Amino acid sequence: MLVRERAEVQEVPRSLSGELTKLGLAVVVGAVAITGYAALRIWQQGQVDERGNPVQAIVVLGAAQFNGVPSPVFRARLDHAVALYLEGRAERLVVTGGRQPGDRYTEAQTARAYAVAHGVPAGAILAEDTGRDTWESMRNVAALFEANGIERALFVSDRAHMLRVLRMAEDLGITAFGSPTTTSPVDAEPSRQLDALLHELGALALYLFAAR
Repeated sequence: MLVRERAEVQEVPRSLSGELTKLGLAVVVGAVAITGYAALRIWQQGQVDERGNPVQAIVVLGAAQFNGVPSPVFRARLDHAVALYLEGRAERLVVTGGRQPGDRYTEAQTARAYAVAHGVPAGAILAEDTGRDTWESMRNVAALFEANGIERALFVSDRAHMLRVLRMAEDLGITAFGSPTTTSPVDAEPSRQLDALLHELGALALYLFAAR
């Protein structure tokens, strides 16, 4: 009888260990599934061009600039946004982005000068020039929209960036559509595409966690 009781007592940790293993596997499978779904959604949104929707403004997200000269990534975004404006997609072009430490110019200043040099009237441009990241820029854009009576906008950025940008815009009460640039250097190399995807997975997860 004593031997049987000891055997039964020993079975409890084994059972608990098995349940914990199953729980751990379930968590891993769930995390992989969520990550896979998020990656799919990032990719899907990056393939969608919604320029056909009526909007009041085109918003181009800032990127690196060097002494007033847009980086190749930034230039690809600006070229696409300027082309959309010249097609007559909206009456306003909104440029965004502040100044990084050590910079002489803001991203918005650089974008404004580039857009004017490529045919956009200076009077048609609105600027958000203090945002240091996507969320700050998007909040400032929302305030700019409220001050100017703008409710619907077409957002321009890289493919991988679009899902997060549009989610932020919707959370800020903006009726938002996306038109990603198709000429970004990010899309030219698989390694850079992967880096961009991994970055967006982390940034999207952080944003959704913070938003909740």
